[in-house]
Amino acid sequence: MPNLTEIASQIRRDILRMVHGANSGHPGGSLGCADFITALYFKIMRHTPQPFDMDAREQDIFILSNGHISPVLYSALARSGYFDPKELATFRKLNSRLQGHPTTHEGLPGIRVSTGSLGQGMSVAIGAALAKKLNQDQNVVYSLHGDGELEEGQNWEAIMFAPFHNVDNLIITVDWNGQQIDGPTYKVLDLGNIKEKFLSFGWSVLEMNGNDMDEVVATLTEARSMVGKGKPIAIMMRTIMSKGVDFMENDHNWHGVAPDDEQLKRALAELPETLGDY
Repeated sequence: MPNLTEIASQIRRDILRMVHGANSGHPGGSLGCADFITALYFKIMRHTPQPFDMDAREQDIFILSNGHISPVLYSALARSGYFDPKELATFRKLNSRLQGHPTTHEGLPGIRVSTGSLGQGMSVAIGAALAKKLNQDQNVVYSLHGDGELEEGQNWEAIMFAPFHNVDNLIITVDWNGQQIDGPTYKVLDLGNIKEKFLSFGWSVLEMNGNDMDEVVATLTEARSMVGKGKPIAIMMRTIMSKGVDFMENDHNWHGVAPDDEQLKRALAELPETLGDY
């Protein structure tokens, strides 16, 4: 079995090919979060791909709040055994189960809630974490959020709610790449020091380089060790948008643009094929 870095390379290849094949989608954030999602699904989370269970009793849950980066999630789900990787070729196609934002109505294994209406995922994750507490389920709820997404007000109600109610089986991660669809976050709506904000609301906060696999694994492991200690946990994850493809990196214009044929060829040349293309 390839190591985590090799798996992340394949996931990046999948992302690029999916978005190119549909001529639409969101490659920038997907590529930037590939290391995090790989570590989560192939190392950290306790989950059972088959048979898939919507209730997730005695399993960890992951909520992709920034649902527009669905390509990275779909690839991780397919590569970890939730469904055949060949289905990735249907991304954003008519009647596909792999819609641009994750949805539940088509019954895609691995998807427990429709997401992508920005700002709502943290509230969903808190609800799932509280349900696990009520069920005396010792597993953990994870969620991922964009930094630009934190401009949505509902997040701050959730950020205030979770520590007050001791939702300490929740680990949220903020993809702090400094980019959003219209440009750098500091130009669109400056977020200030996100870490200090979470600390002031009563969260336990960690930081990591989201594009260093060893650091991602170590930080997620540390976060899990903090579960059950009275506070929700937030990870401030610094990433590079479009990480892994040199001509796309740190450019907000790749937030939601598909590569053309020549760009795809150039991009794939930088990423080893490790699990076999679908």
